[in-house]
Amino acid sequence: MQLRVFGRTGMQLSVLGFGCGAVGGFMVRGDPVDQERTIARAIAAGVNYFDTAVQYGDGESEKNLGRVLQKLKPANVAVGTKVRLPPSEFGRIADAVRMSLEGSLARLRLDRVDIFHLHNAITENGGGSALSVRQVLDDVVPAFERLRQQGKIRFLGMTAVGDTAALQQVIDAGVFDSAQIVYNMLNPSAADDLPPSYPAQDYGRLFDHTKAAGVGVVGIRVLAGGALSGSAERHPIAGPAPEPIGSAMSYDADIDRARRLIALVTEGFAASLTEAATRFAISHPAMGTILVGMATPQQFEDALAAVEKGPLPQAALDRLTALQQAFSGEPR
Repeated sequence: MQLRVFGRTGMQLSVLGFGCGAVGGFMVRGDPVDQERTIARAIAAGVNYFDTAVQYGDGESEKNLGRVLQKLKPANVAVGTKVRLPPSEFGRIADAVRMSLEGSLARLRLDRVDIFHLHNAITENGGGSALSVRQVLDDVVPAFERLRQQGKIRFLGMTAVGDTAALQQVIDAGVFDSAQIVYNMLNPSAADDLPPSYPAQDYGRLFDHTKAAGVGVVGIRVLAGGALSGSAERHPIAGPAPEPIGSAMSYDADIDRARRLIALVTEGFAASLTEAATRFAISHPAMGTILVGMATPQQFEDALAAVEKGPLPQAALDRLTALQQAFSGEPR
């Protein structure tokens, strides 16, 4: 398993991380024996980053991950979790952040986590469930820093969803060590300029900003919530089709566009769309570790096999760019 230096943290993380999210559902609703076996398999294969959140199954993902890690006691794995502040707590951010982390640590059976990510969307002026740039920099970051000083977290993280200009401002401030960034075959804009009138949020080459600030990148939505399988079918333990992030306005539209990328398979660049999507996500040097959601142990094996084949060759990336051009001008 390839390890990549994660920003300025000094950590070396496996290019494939273990996503414990609710969309795939494996660490929320999966069989406990399968969970233990698959995590042990992942660790044996060299996976050393595990990513969860209190929101995933209302704490079930954290509890299950904590149970398995407590039993396996692996050396040198990094664990990340998250806090999402409800608007009702915006007036007491420091207390809410501390209480959320303490609950997460208890469920994870850990004294500290390696990365603690802010999970709220970030916009210039806030509103609704989004935090403003000033709330993040003036309230959230000092609260995180206090927890770091107390030894409860090692590194500060953010989830880069919200308004692009606001996300750039927060990353450029240099106060976060990690950013979870949407990057997939339907929306490559964290890395490259989009064609005109492209039907997706333009993330404005966020990788340029993370590189300049020394921020490690966790790739999220690399399969667009499952749409890049090209199939609307969902496993019984998977969550319902998720709201798209950064791509089309509907999951069905994401699936439709994903199917139009099938030339990558028929022309021999990959054995499946999910393989192509996984290998695409690790093709950019700014990527530190990617998270692939799963419902079954086999889906972990598929992700592992894809990553072990390495990044897509340049010819495949060029072909993908040509296919993406056809999406320009379509409604989002």
